[in-house]
Amino acid sequence: MKLVIAEKPSVAQSLAAVLGAKEREQGYLQGNGYVVSWCVGHLIGLAAADAYDARYSNWCYEDLPIIPKVWKYAVAPDKKEQYEVLVSLMNRPDVESLVCATDAGREGELIFRLVYDHAGCQKPIERLWISSMEDTAIREGFESLRPGRDYDLLYEAALCRAKADWMVGISGTRLFSTLYRKTLNIGRVMTPTLALVVEREAAISNFKKEKFYTVVLDCGKFTAVSDRCENRKAADHLASACSTQAAVVKRVERKQKSTQLPKLYDLTSLQRDGNRLFGYTAQQVLDYAQALYEKKLLTYPRTDSNYLTEDMKDTIAGLCELAASALPFAIPTFTVDAGRVINNAKVSDHHALLPTRQVKSTDLAALPAGERNILTLVTVRLLCAVGEKQSYEDTVAVLDCGGTSFTAKGRVITVPGFKAVEQAHLSSLKKKPEDDTKDEDAKALPPLTEGQTFERVKAAVKEGTTSPPKHFTEDLLLSAMEHASAEEFAEIEGVERTGLGTPATRAGVLEKLVRGGFLERKGRQLLPTKKGFNLIVVLPESVKSASLTAQWEADLKAVERGEQTADAFLGGIENMVSELVAQYSAIKADTAMFQQREVIGKCPRCGSDVVEGKKNFYCTNRECQFSMWKDDRFFTSKHKELTKPMAAALLKNGRIKMKGLFSEKKGVLYDAVVVLADTGDKYVNYKIELPPRPKKQGKE
Repeated sequence: MKLVIAEKPSVAQSLAAVLGAKEREQGYLQGNGYVVSWCVGHLIGLAAADAYDARYSNWCYEDLPIIPKVWKYAVAPDKKEQYEVLVSLMNRPDVESLVCATDAGREGELIFRLVYDHAGCQKPIERLWISSMEDTAIREGFESLRPGRDYDLLYEAALCRAKADWMVGISGTRLFSTLYRKTLNIGRVMTPTLALVVEREAAISNFKKEKFYTVVLDCGKFTAVSDRCENRKAADHLASACSTQAAVVKRVERKQKSTQLPKLYDLTSLQRDGNRLFGYTAQQVLDYAQALYEKKLLTYPRTDSNYLTEDMKDTIAGLCELAASALPFAIPTFTVDAGRVINNAKVSDHHALLPTRQVKSTDLAALPAGERNILTLVTVRLLCAVGEKQSYEDTVAVLDCGGTSFTAKGRVITVPGFKAVEQAHLSSLKKKPEDDTKDEDAKALPPLTEGQTFERVKAAVKEGTTSPPKHFTEDLLLSAMEHASAEEFAEIEGVERTGLGTPATRAGVLEKLVRGGFLERKGRQLLPTKKGFNLIVVLPESVKSASLTAQWEADLKAVERGEQTADAFLGGIENMVSELVAQYSAIKADTAMFQQREVIGKCPRCGSDVVEGKKNFYCTNRECQFSMWKDDRFFTSKHKELTKPMAAALLKNGRIKMKGLFSEKKGVLYDAVVVLADTGDKYVNYKIELPPRPKKQGKE
């Protein structure tokens, strides 16, 4: 009997259906020589800091850095029941071996191995490694199971990643949170990603627009443009000199060019287009792709490859025919050259994203809109990637007018190629992407020959301004994360991706930054909050360096390949964390940088800032107990609530005039002055000052 362990119940059910394990039990299925169960994501994780010492329950600078000598693990509290199911199955006498059928990647390997090790199981392991949940792919995968030991290095790299993130996250977060008295989450990938956004916003803020001027000649059926002029006066002078003059064609150059075919999607490029075309977040795209994978309509989504393997070449033409017929819009006739997307050397764990053959028998209109859009993107990209290049002729004409050169450019599309398929898709979208067809809209020039003259041309000055860098959208930020420090690592043999994180983790990183209040979404833009900006300002380069984090990612790949030991990698992380804590030992932090609440006044007891809380206005000095409660009995008895303007006035002047105070004794309303009469006791006191009564005039 083989015990097959998947990552999710839905995947386990698909595997069980193919294997013939139809008997449903509590937490597993069995039959036909198989027991099939699941992990429900991460059942086992690295234990919390206080598992090593109870004093770590409190965050204290003196306890840092926290670097375990022997690592501890813990079962997720909400998943103990399923963990116990797996342990009992592993210990069943009739279970002779296990099949690791979690997602075929670094994290999937970690999920299975931690459960296997924590349970103390020593039965043989085989590995199911598939890129599609189609029945045929599952059958073929079980016919060619690989020895579990082939993935020992993948597990080591996964464990290194988890331990590195734990050390940097625990010690870094506690260090800066205790220094600045504010929860400041630090992450190995998260913090450098935040730094990219902060640096971009700083560049935009510091950018100074500069005006420039060009002179445009109107030659009737086309226009020609001068080089940029330094100032308006020079441009006006040139326009005046050229207006009503003759323009003579001095040179005409025509070049045949082509547009390179797009690559097949990996996860990151799919997330970028999902954001650019539909406004989906990276996490949404991943969720949609994962759902399609589990519905057997898409291959494994967490891939970093844009290519396919040689053994897939003969199946591509048939897949393209099926996929094209399933699209909800008509596309022009297309060609298929599968060789364009085949490259064994550029496929590591998984090949590029593809629709499966099951799309033909699926009603795409019945899919949720997000899943349908993502599946359509992958299908269109397949047809484009194996199609024909777009060919065009570019023409550049140089004209002379008044002794100055002007340039006219034109383009003629000769072979639409894959762009026709792409355009058919874009035309079906309700909301078109910005500037998506800018190059293709270039107009053709009329036939021009050297020496041709255009009499009495019109000349006009056109003003332009230089543009600042663009704000990050998730599309642009994912690209920046993927290519961070690419130049620095371009010459490292065997390292293709040198960015921040992996395709599988980048979406989660962005979501953590948003949830933590470091980034905020405004439309499609991702912008740093004040908290996020200030965090990057105070952090040292070692924590926010994109190049350092990219080097760590390259090192993790080296661990996978056996080119670096796990101990060497973790030793580098331990040294960095220790140096970080030592670096800040004598620094007095400016806690005001992370004061998120508006200061409404000064404390009458100690002079510190008073800010607004949910139920009160309180002193920010932790040793001071000054607090003005919004529902203080003094005000509620008078049918009033202490508001922010009232509190600010009381703190500034010690008194405030109020109208319509209710008298419980007489049941009437009256006006009076409320005085802040604080005596330093636990509770703040107030008192009423009534206006003086007018004196009665006596008899003369």
